[in-house]
Amino acid sequence: MTVDRIGSIDPIQPGKKTGRNSHVSPHEKADSIAFSSEAVEKGDLYRAMELVSSASDIREERIAELRQKINDPAYLNDTLLEATADRIMAVFGL
Repeated sequence: MTVDRIGSIDPIQPGKKTGRNSHVSPHEKADSIAFSSEAVEKGDLYRAMELVSSASDIREERIAELRQKINDPAYLNDTLLEATADRIMAVFGL
């Protein structure tokens, strides 16, 4: 049994070129990445969770102060409620 060489592995013959160009054509498109809407939403959610977890702890003294103000019947008046409603509407751009 004899084994013949496959292809041009002969050391006397030079190898053939693969036909690939060694330079980049200016007409080729650049690489790009596209994210799905689900991936963008998950990224936003992850970023929000990171912001919440890095936020400072709850300020108990401020909460106690606000509870005391809310329980005072003179604190909740029409002027305060209208100002609060206006600020909420401003946040939503209405």
